Amino acid sequence: PGSSPGFRNANMTDNSVYHEGELAVQVQNGAATAARLSAAAIQDRIPQAAMAFIAQQSMAAIGSRDAQGNVWASLVFGQPGFLHTDDGQSLWLQRSQCHIAFGDPLWRNLEANEQLGILLIELGTRRRLRINGNIQSGREKAVRIQVEQAYANCPKYIQRRSLEADEPKQRSTSTDIHSGQSLNSAQQAWISGADTFFVASAHPSHGADVSHRGGHPGFVKLLSAQRLRIPDFTGNNMFNTLGNFTSYPHAGLVFFDFDRGKVLQLCGRPEIYSQQADEPGESGGTARFWEFQIECWRESNLPVYIKSRFVDYSPFLPKTRKPDSAETK
Repeated sequence: PGSSPGFRNANMTDNSVYHEGELAVQVQNGAATAARLSAAAIQDRIPQAAMAFIAQQSMAAIGSRDAQGNVWASLVFGQPGFLHTDDGQSLWLQRSQCHIAFGDPLWRNLEANEQLGILLIELGTRRRLRINGNIQSGREKAVRIQVEQAYANCPKYIQRRSLEADEPKQRSTSTDIHSGQSLNSAQQAWISGADTFFVASAHPSHGADVSHRGGHPGFVKLLSAQRLRIPDFTGNNMFNTLGNFTSYPHAGLVFFDFDRGKVLQLCGRPEIYSQQADEPGESGGTARFWEFQIECWRESNLPVYIKSRFVDYSPFLPKTRKPDSAETK
């Protein structure tokens, strides 16, 4: 799943929901008809039923672009209510009530580009809501976002975790910020053991977006200290993230260490690989992957302590097979 840029009205023709990159990938994967059916879920305002869900959330992933056009994925934490809507047309982000990793370029990016994508995800219940829009006012304290698209995603591939953000005063966190171009050994081990990350993408004129990716530890393969390989599992057939990659080959990834409260942000360029040999079944049958060339990374800590407890893996995760056909967990 990814963005569905350009949507304005539920009565628009099916093709107008998607931009040229999304349409191209849908056709390439034989999903044009299914994508038209999925388009019915996209609305130009937040549904009434989702308003209470938004007010209950303590975490959001946000996709944004910097002044140079690079795409970044960020994680924002806060007490429930740091995001809220009164009318479904505007979403309010209370900057004074939320916390991001030290050195995260999010606020600076929003000064340079008004487009952003938001994913509200409740890991404990596997519920998630996508909201893409534009900043209208108030970049300093209370940010008002004009909603362009809003729709719920299915619960597939989400690992269940309990999650709670404490107040900043309850933890003294190092403000050290590290950056580089090649992953060090500790970061490589971190990514190799990850079961969750978020990917931000964008379209030059249709906006930014952010999406969840999940799998068993090891589903993200390290090809080198600067290149990753990620399977693209079956989704909602919109091919929004891959469509954005096609039109604008820039992306941002963010990994979160739920135990240590550390955030690793990667910025770089994606490439799509279809009809790949996949005897172990790592792609879940799609034979589709994408690779990510890291151009820079930034690692830092959150200013708040996140209480987290792993519950279980998604039952939808593909089961891979070794060459001898023995199943692995």
